Amino acid sequence: MFKHLALAVTLAIAPLSTFAAQFVEGKHYTQISNKMVPSEPKVTEFFSFYCHNCFNMETKYLPEIKAGLDKQVTFDTKHVDFMNSDIGTEVMRALAVIHTFDNQEALKVAMFGAIQGEGNDSGHDHSAPGHEHAPEINSRDDIKKVFAKFDIDGAKYDALADSPETEKKLSLWRQQQVMFRIQSVPTFIVNDKYAINMNEMRTLDDLVNVMNYLALKK
Repeated sequence: MFKHLALAVTLAIAPLSTFAAQFVEGKHYTQISNKMVPSEPKVTEFFSFYCHNCFNMETKYLPEIKAGLDKQVTFDTKHVDFMNSDIGTEVMRALAVIHTFDNQEALKVAMFGAIQGEGNDSGHDHSAPGHEHAPEINSRDDIKKVFAKFDIDGAKYDALADSPETEKKLSLWRQQQVMFRIQSVPTFIVNDKYAINMNEMRTLDDLVNVMNYLALKK
Protein backbone atom coordinates (compact mmCIF):
# COMPACT_ATOMS: atom_id res chain seq x y z
CA MET A 1 0.00 0.00 0.00
CA PHE A 2 2.79 2.36 0.88
CA LYS A 3 5.46 1.28 -1.58
CA HIS A 4 5.34 4.71 -3.27
CA LEU A 5 5.98 6.69 -0.10
CA ALA A 6 9.31 8.47 0.00
CA LEU A 7 12.27 7.34 2.05
CA ALA A 8 13.29 9.61 4.91
CA VAL A 9 14.51 13.03 3.87
CA THR A 10 16.98 14.60 6.29
CA LEU A 11 17.03 18.36 6.15
CA ALA A 12 19.69 20.13 8.22
CA ILE A 13 18.34 23.34 9.68
CA ALA A 14 20.22 26.34 8.32
CA PRO A 15 19.56 30.09 8.62
CA LEU A 16 17.17 31.29 5.94
CA SER A 17 19.01 33.63 3.61
CA THR A 18 18.74 35.29 0.22
CA PHE A 19 19.05 32.89 -2.70
CA ALA A 20 22.72 32.52 -3.56
CA ALA A 21 23.27 29.04 -5.04
CA GLN A 22 22.96 28.11 -8.69
CA PHE A 23 20.17 25.60 -9.06
CA VAL A 24 20.38 23.35 -12.12
CA GLU A 25 17.40 22.00 -14.06
CA GLY A 26 17.51 18.23 -14.21
CA LYS A 27 19.41 18.05 -10.95
CA HIS A 28 17.77 20.27 -8.34
CA TYR A 29 14.42 20.51 -10.10
CA THR A 30 12.54 19.20 -13.14
CA GLN A 31 10.19 21.09 -15.44
CA ILE A 32 6.99 19.04 -15.59
CA SER A 33 4.80 21.27 -17.78
CA ASN A 34 4.97 24.14 -20.25
CA LYS A 35 2.47 26.30 -18.38
CA MET A 36 2.92 30.05 -18.23
CA VAL A 37 4.15 31.41 -14.90
CA PRO A 38 0.99 32.25 -12.87
CA SER A 39 0.32 35.83 -11.80
CA GLU A 40 0.34 34.58 -8.20
CA PRO A 41 3.42 32.39 -7.63
CA LYS A 42 2.78 29.35 -5.45
CA VAL A 43 4.27 26.27 -3.88
CA THR A 44 2.13 23.14 -3.53
CA GLU A 45 2.92 20.23 -1.23
CA PHE A 46 1.51 16.84 -2.23
CA PHE A 47 1.40 14.66 0.89
CA SER A 48 -0.42 11.84 2.66
CA PHE A 49 -1.72 11.57 6.21
CA TYR A 50 -0.38 8.00 6.12
CA CYS A 51 3.21 9.13 5.49
CA HIS A 52 5.53 9.46 8.50
CA ASN A 53 7.92 11.75 6.62
CA CYS A 54 4.98 14.02 5.79
CA PHE A 55 4.20 14.30 9.49
CA ASN A 56 7.80 15.29 10.18
CA MET A 57 7.64 17.84 7.38
CA GLU A 58 4.39 19.27 8.76
CA THR A 59 5.59 19.72 12.32
CA LYS A 60 9.35 20.28 12.05
CA TYR A 61 9.98 22.02 8.74
CA LEU A 62 6.92 23.66 7.20
CA PRO A 63 6.79 26.52 9.73
CA GLU A 64 10.36 27.45 8.73
CA ILE A 65 9.64 26.96 5.03
CA LYS A 66 6.54 29.14 5.05
CA ALA A 67 8.35 31.85 7.01
CA GLY A 68 11.15 31.86 4.45
CA LEU A 69 9.01 32.13 1.32
CA ASP A 70 8.91 35.44 -0.50
CA LYS A 71 5.80 37.40 0.49
CA GLN A 72 4.47 37.03 -3.07
CA VAL A 73 4.49 33.22 -2.86
CA THR A 74 1.44 31.35 -1.55
CA PHE A 75 1.53 27.83 -0.08
CA ASP A 76 -1.03 25.08 -0.66
CA THR A 77 -1.43 21.41 0.28
CA LYS A 78 -3.03 18.54 -1.64
CA HIS A 79 -3.56 14.93 -0.63
CA VAL A 80 -2.45 12.10 -2.92
CA ASP A 81 -4.63 9.12 -3.76
CA PHE A 82 -2.11 6.27 -3.55
CA MET A 83 -4.59 3.99 -1.73
CA ASN A 84 -7.39 4.15 -4.34
CA SER A 85 -9.92 2.99 -1.74
CA ASP A 86 -13.06 4.24 -0.01
CA ILE A 87 -11.23 5.17 3.18
CA GLY A 88 -8.46 6.77 1.13
CA THR A 89 -11.05 8.99 -0.52
CA GLU A 90 -12.58 9.89 2.86
CA VAL A 91 -9.16 10.93 4.16
CA MET A 92 -8.67 13.10 1.08
CA ARG A 93 -12.04 14.69 1.77
CA ALA A 94 -10.89 15.43 5.30
CA LEU A 95 -8.09 17.64 3.98
CA ALA A 96 -10.52 19.47 1.69
CA VAL A 97 -12.71 20.13 4.75
CA ILE A 98 -9.68 21.27 6.77
CA HIS A 99 -8.98 23.88 4.07
CA THR A 100 -12.22 25.64 5.01
CA PHE A 101 -11.11 26.39 8.59
CA ASP A 102 -8.62 28.81 10.10
CA ASN A 103 -6.94 26.27 12.42
CA GLN A 104 -5.68 24.10 9.57
CA GLU A 105 -2.36 23.14 11.15
CA ALA A 106 -3.97 21.85 14.35
CA LEU A 107 -6.55 19.84 12.41
CA LYS A 108 -3.88 18.32 10.18
CA VAL A 109 -1.75 17.27 13.15
CA ALA A 110 -4.84 15.68 14.75
CA MET A 111 -5.49 13.69 11.57
CA PHE A 112 -1.87 12.56 11.41
CA GLY A 113 -2.10 11.40 15.03
CA ALA A 114 -5.37 9.53 14.55
CA ILE A 115 -4.00 7.65 11.53
CA GLN A 116 -0.40 7.06 12.56
CA GLY A 117 -0.63 6.97 16.34
CA GLU A 118 0.28 9.56 18.93
CA GLY A 119 3.95 8.49 18.92
CA ASN A 120 4.49 9.18 15.24
CA ASP A 121 6.73 12.17 15.94
CA SER A 122 9.28 10.10 17.84
CA GLY A 123 10.19 7.37 15.43
CA HIS A 124 6.89 5.66 14.67
CA ASP A 125 6.67 4.71 11.00
CA HIS A 126 3.22 3.63 9.83
CA SER A 127 4.69 1.89 6.77
CA ALA A 128 7.52 0.04 8.55
CA PRO A 129 7.76 -3.78 8.26
CA GLY A 130 6.06 -5.49 11.16
CA HIS A 131 4.06 -2.40 12.00
CA GLU A 132 0.98 -3.31 14.06
CA HIS A 133 -0.62 0.03 14.90
CA ALA A 134 -4.37 -0.10 14.22
CA PRO A 135 -5.37 3.31 12.86
CA GLU A 136 -8.27 5.08 14.50
CA ILE A 137 -9.52 6.15 11.08
CA ASN A 138 -11.49 3.42 9.31
CA SER A 139 -14.60 5.34 8.27
CA ARG A 140 -16.04 8.84 7.92
CA ASP A 141 -17.54 8.49 11.38
CA ASP A 142 -14.03 8.04 12.76
CA ILE A 143 -12.88 11.18 10.94
CA LYS A 144 -15.83 13.13 12.34
CA LYS A 145 -14.72 12.16 15.86
CA VAL A 146 -11.41 13.92 15.20
CA PHE A 147 -13.17 17.06 14.00
CA ALA A 148 -15.62 16.94 16.92
CA LYS A 149 -12.67 17.62 19.23
CA PHE A 150 -12.47 21.00 17.51
CA ASP A 151 -16.20 21.71 17.96
CA ILE A 152 -17.06 20.80 14.36
CA ASP A 153 -20.24 18.76 14.46
CA GLY A 154 -21.03 15.84 12.20
CA ALA A 155 -23.71 17.62 10.17
CA LYS A 156 -21.38 20.49 9.32
CA TYR A 157 -18.60 18.09 8.43
CA ASP A 158 -20.89 16.09 6.12
CA ALA A 159 -22.09 19.23 4.36
CA LEU A 160 -18.52 20.34 3.65
CA ALA A 161 -17.25 16.86 2.76
CA ASP A 162 -20.06 16.27 0.25
CA SER A 163 -20.07 19.74 -1.27
CA PRO A 164 -19.47 20.36 -4.99
CA GLU A 165 -16.36 22.33 -4.05
CA THR A 166 -14.88 19.29 -2.32
CA GLU A 167 -15.70 17.05 -5.28
CA LYS A 168 -13.91 19.49 -7.61
CA LYS A 169 -10.86 19.54 -5.34
CA LEU A 170 -10.56 15.77 -5.21
CA SER A 171 -10.92 15.52 -8.98
CA LEU A 172 -8.22 18.16 -9.48
CA TRP A 173 -5.83 16.52 -6.98
CA ARG A 174 -6.16 13.16 -8.75
CA GLN A 175 -5.63 14.72 -12.16
CA GLN A 176 -2.57 16.62 -11.00
CA GLN A 177 -1.13 13.57 -9.25
CA VAL A 178 -1.02 11.90 -12.67
CA MET A 179 -0.07 15.03 -14.63
CA PHE A 180 2.82 15.92 -12.31
CA ARG A 181 3.90 12.27 -11.98
CA ILE A 182 3.72 12.28 -8.18
CA GLN A 183 5.24 8.97 -7.06
CA SER A 184 6.45 9.79 -3.55
CA VAL A 185 5.54 12.13 -0.73
CA PRO A 186 6.16 14.76 0.37
CA THR A 187 6.63 16.29 -3.09
CA PHE A 188 6.77 20.02 -3.75
CA ILE A 189 5.50 21.49 -7.03
CA VAL A 190 6.17 25.13 -7.84
CA ASN A 191 3.80 27.14 -10.06
CA ASP A 192 2.29 23.88 -11.38
CA LYS A 193 5.42 23.75 -13.54
CA TYR A 194 8.46 22.58 -11.59
CA ALA A 195 9.03 19.57 -9.32
CA ILE A 196 11.77 19.91 -6.69
CA ASN A 197 14.23 17.02 -6.38
CA MET A 198 14.26 16.48 -2.62
CA ASN A 199 17.28 14.16 -2.85
CA GLU A 200 19.41 17.16 -3.86
CA MET A 201 18.28 19.38 -1.00
CA ARG A 202 21.08 19.36 1.56
CA THR A 203 19.71 22.00 3.93
CA LEU A 204 16.42 23.67 4.67
CA ASP A 205 18.01 26.80 3.26
CA ASP A 206 18.48 25.03 -0.09
CA LEU A 207 14.83 23.99 -0.17
CA VAL A 208 13.46 27.44 0.61
CA ASN A 209 15.81 29.12 -1.83
CA VAL A 210 14.93 26.84 -4.73
CA MET A 211 11.23 27.37 -3.98
CA ASN A 212 11.65 31.14 -4.15
CA TYR A 213 13.87 30.91 -7.21
CA LEU A 214 11.39 28.80 -9.17
CA ALA A 215 8.27 30.60 -7.94
CA LEU A 216 9.60 33.97 -9.11
CA LYS A 217 11.37 32.62 -12.20
CA LYS A 218 10.19 34.33 -15.42
